Amino acid sequence: MARFDLHTHTHCSDGRLSPTELVSAAKEASVDGIAITDHDTTAGVAEAMEAGEELGVRVISGVEMTSEESAFECHILGYFVNHSEGDLQALLQKTRRARVDRAREMLRRLRQMDLDVSEAEVVQLHGPGAVGRPHIASLLASKGYAPTVRQAMRRYLSKRSPAYVPRMKLSPEEVVGAIRADGGAPVFAHPGLMGMDELIARLVPVGLAGVEAYYPEHSEADVARYAAMAKDLDLVATGGSDFHGLESSRHARLGDAYVDEETLEELRSRCGLRETGGSAT
Repeated sequence: MARFDLHTHTHCSDGRLSPTELVSAAKEASVDGIAITDHDTTAGVAEAMEAGEELGVRVISGVEMTSEESAFECHILGYFVNHSEGDLQALLQKTRRARVDRAREMLRRLRQMDLDVSEAEVVQLHGPGAVGRPHIASLLASKGYAPTVRQAMRRYLSKRSPAYVPRMKLSPEEVVGAIRADGGAPVFAHPGLMGMDELIARLVPVGLAGVEAYYPEHSEADVARYAAMAKDLDLVATGGSDFHGLESSRHARLGDAYVDEETLEELRSRCGLRETGGSAT
């Protein structure tokens, strides 16, 4: 049976591998296809597709976008999106610009607190695609300002901290709608980590296509619950490893969660209608 890992990250966001290296790793792991789902960018898709053609690994154009529901983050995966042009690309560019501006302001505030941190150090530690609270917290921990990344987040970057800066807010409905309008298939990411089960049903009328039931951090009960929910709501039960690299803080390996080709094609059939061209295989 063919295996397709529909949740992977490259160094274009917060992964450790280049797109070509990621495709090579998929080949070595006997994974037949992967979706590149970097945070708020499709910059790695074209390179990954080229590598996939050479190595015989199918590459699906994807993205992972962050929305906000009642002050909590909600992640939406988009599959078969246009990775080169269109309104979704304009929205992603706006989101990335806001993320960079936010990170720079948080770093500025941390320096006002007499903490020696800089944007260059964040890039050196995590790569040019990494910018956000987790990456700044990692830098703080590495420099001894907190014993762990989690405590650095809590101590310096929580909403009660002077260094906290609110993020650009998109509602889950806005994100699902943007992916659908682009011709993609929106999927609710790792619901077992979100604690927002009631939101899944609410997003079905606006175009939600699937729910990520198969995920390394889901318990067996989680998998059963979300697979059943997908069936009840006429959604596609998808899956992926959320692979960031073997040296990342996440321990999942490529292919630890996956779907078969039939499920992948069912997801493709749920795509919105795209008026512009662009490969999304």
